[in-house]
Amino acid sequence: MMVFGILITLLYLTLIGCFVYGFDKIKMFHLNNIPSKTRFSVVVPFRNESENLPSLLQSIQELNYSKHLYEVILIDDASEDHSIETIKPFLENSNNSIQIIPNVRRTESPKKDAITLAVARAKNEWIITTDADCVLPEYWLDSFDEYIQQSNALCIAAPVSYNSKNSFLNRFQILDILSLQGATIGGFGINKPFMCNGANFAYQKTLFNELHGFHGNAKIASGDDIFLLEKIVKAYGKQVHYLKCSHAIVTTSSEPTWNTLISQRIRWASKTKAYNWFGKTVGSIVLFINLFLVLVLPFIYVINLKIFIYILILKFKIDFFLIYKSAIFFNKREALKTYPLAFLLYPFFTTYVALTSLFYGYTWKNRQFK
Repeated sequence: MMVFGILITLLYLTLIGCFVYGFDKIKMFHLNNIPSKTRFSVVVPFRNESENLPSLLQSIQELNYSKHLYEVILIDDASEDHSIETIKPFLENSNNSIQIIPNVRRTESPKKDAITLAVARAKNEWIITTDADCVLPEYWLDSFDEYIQQSNALCIAAPVSYNSKNSFLNRFQILDILSLQGATIGGFGINKPFMCNGANFAYQKTLFNELHGFHGNAKIASGDDIFLLEKIVKAYGKQVHYLKCSHAIVTTSSEPTWNTLISQRIRWASKTKAYNWFGKTVGSIVLFINLFLVLVLPFIYVINLKIFIYILILKFKIDFFLIYKSAIFFNKREALKTYPLAFLLYPFFTTYVALTSLFYGYTWKNRQFK
């Protein structure tokens, strides 16, 4: 068992070391206040988001970008609450084009259906997706516009973070998303983009249509972001970029309870079996090292304790290095005080989520998914 632990640790250290290197390879992008040119269609699928939509819509109204250069398409996926009534006051007071359309279910993935429908209705060339529980920064569209004007990008992934609250659960999730964002940025930096977040993701409409959208993965309920990213990387890898800009950071709320967090992570993990080879390799290495740390505990008195402690220290340091870099970029240093305890809890959390996702479905937005 210890030989396996040493081998998987070496692989893990190499992997995270590459992400740390790649993180620094992606340079910070700064706004230069050049004239805006790009026309965007902002796509927001939603279901039962009456509590969150006001904050999103208020942030849309406060965007600095010229109103005539973007439209907002809200897709209602059979909401059972008062989401529509919540939106109406913003429609009446809005100076820019906002429309609500009902989702049309064609596959086993409601969100992919919603995005596909919205792209077909979109007037503008650049599609940019976000979620109904997000808040957009003032210079969000300016950041994308300037980056598009200064690059050859056809597809752009951008940063997502959680709002800070004074609780261990919130800081645990912030550390988790900092590690995910660090790996995401690092993957782009080593020319192996394998992750992105649909809460802040942009691509050209013609590109979506050329690659037939979500065709080929519509049977998987989630993955509207990553599977599309994989398609685009395969076809136009050099024109897929990451927008590392503080003005582009979209924020959302962390999960309120451990149960909802676990359900969310099972939903995320359920799509990994359909990832490309690099995504599967990353997921496997991360799972195996955490699985090793969990399974070795019952044999703690019969193993080489010194080697086990070395493995823990090495993992502690390399994880912290990547998370610290992310925390600086996202201005989330306050979450680092929870890192030691979160580090000890995370192997159990990850192992439970991964193994559960292999055998059980999940519930999301009052729907059951296999």
